[in-house]
Amino acid sequence: MFLKMKRIAVLVAAVILSAGQAGAQSRNFDLGKGLETQYSVLREVVSGYVDSIDYNKMFIKGINSMLGTLDPYTVYIPEEDEEDFELMTTGNYGGIGALIKKRPGGGVVITEPYKDSPAVKFGLVPGDTIVAIDGKPVFDETSEQSTGRMKGQPGTTVNFTVVKGRTADTVDVVVKREKIHISSIAYSGMIKDSIGYIKITGFTEKLSTEVRNVFNELKDAGARRLVIDLRDNGGGIMEEAVEIISLFVPRGTLAMSSQGRVSSLNKEYFTKSAPVDTVMPLLVMVNSSSASASEITSGALQDLDRATIAGKRTYGKGLIQSVRPVAFNGQVKVTTGKYYIPSGRCVQAIDYSHRNDDGSVGSIPDSLKHEFLTKNGRKVYDGGGITPDIEVQSPKFSRPAYSLVYNDITGDFATEYYKKHESIVPAADFHLTDAEYEEFVDFAAAKDFDARSAAQTALDHLIEAAQQEDLYDLYKAEIDALAAKVNMDKKAILRVKKGEIKPLLEEEIVTRYYFQEMGVMLSLRVDTQLDEAIEKWLASNGI
Repeated sequence: MFLKMKRIAVLVAAVILSAGQAGAQSRNFDLGKGLETQYSVLREVVSGYVDSIDYNKMFIKGINSMLGTLDPYTVYIPEEDEEDFELMTTGNYGGIGALIKKRPGGGVVITEPYKDSPAVKFGLVPGDTIVAIDGKPVFDETSEQSTGRMKGQPGTTVNFTVVKGRTADTVDVVVKREKIHISSIAYSGMIKDSIGYIKITGFTEKLSTEVRNVFNELKDAGARRLVIDLRDNGGGIMEEAVEIISLFVPRGTLAMSSQGRVSSLNKEYFTKSAPVDTVMPLLVMVNSSSASASEITSGALQDLDRATIAGKRTYGKGLIQSVRPVAFNGQVKVTTGKYYIPSGRCVQAIDYSHRNDDGSVGSIPDSLKHEFLTKNGRKVYDGGGITPDIEVQSPKFSRPAYSLVYNDITGDFATEYYKKHESIVPAADFHLTDAEYEEFVDFAAAKDFDARSAAQTALDHLIEAAQQEDLYDLYKAEIDALAAKVNMDKKAILRVKKGEIKPLLEEEIVTRYYFQEMGVMLSLRVDTQLDEAIEKWLASNGI
């Protein structure tokens, strides 16, 4: 500990010396002052705190709190989190290839093995419960601890003690780990006659190569129009967004530029790869959760008049992060600039550089937004995400439906369904029967979730307001009468919301048998937002 503190002292001295050599500029002085203050506080805590101190935990929390005053995207990545960071950026990790679920004190339940993964190859299926890993029980572990032991270098083996979901037999399963790649293409296929469809969930390494290959397959299958679905896509690698744009515009086209405080980081990004098609009509679906690289892609294609954008306005993240190595094999992801799409606009919606007195931030007001022009002279605006050319409302779900998904009650039922049914019909033909939905009603009613309707929630707020204003007794008779009409038990609300909840269940169940790709495919048959967007898109082109 003494040596660590000594290094801090040397660092402080170096910063202060640097400040003096630079002419005691105020910024360097404040930095030196802050570091010296931090060191002196730490020295007093170390010498006098009553209990033992977890220094690593304290330092990491301190660093994150410090960076949190800047923006949500500037973060410290310690060495132990490097594998998770790699997964987010590359989609790769070493392991068995399965989604799991673990409750405190319980086993590790396999919920969704990935297609062609080691888990599938060695016979692990939904509903199987791992009770020990390499001979050590998992019951006292956290989910993160169990997951960490399941992962490892490709080519190594891991021994599981497994209680099989369908037979309850306890067996040993030895699985050879592989390099697992989670593709950012969740689904691709033909929809509505000659329209190809690609659902992209992130922007990981080599995404553009995958999209190029999938596009060519769709074109060979008869696609004459293409839908690129970026809804709920939070972004990823900026360069992959540029490469996606490259697929659909002439080589040498300006895709975006970056600007920051350090001039050496300012750069223009032109498309370099040969396009696959520069004329096929494109529809890009976005919503309020489409961010960062999704906004670069959709915004550039809009600015270049290469695609029609449909859905809801995007999130509004126009900031660029760079990853830098720091001491002890850590990394820091730093916001180094803003990106600008071809028209010259920035889509950043939140102004982190001008905070309110309380530290909060606000959105850029309409009065400060500016008008820009697309390649063909259409008006577009900055300061708040990408506004679609075709506005289409997002599907709305009730509170009970959200709560069922959030608490994974739909997923739990799907796993139980898999354990009881050896097989189901092909994914596109699968429907739950009325009797099976009633089984779900009984299953879910025994679980803890928020089953209140919007009317019940409003009534609860009314009662709370009446009580706060000492008016409840005055209105009690009317409130009781209203409550008798709107209050429903869990089973009643599940039956009322059957049309909304049943497709969510069917998607979960199909995923258990046919993997995530087919679950996405099934969700398209009730995707009213996509249907409406395509209908308006075709109508706008006189089709």
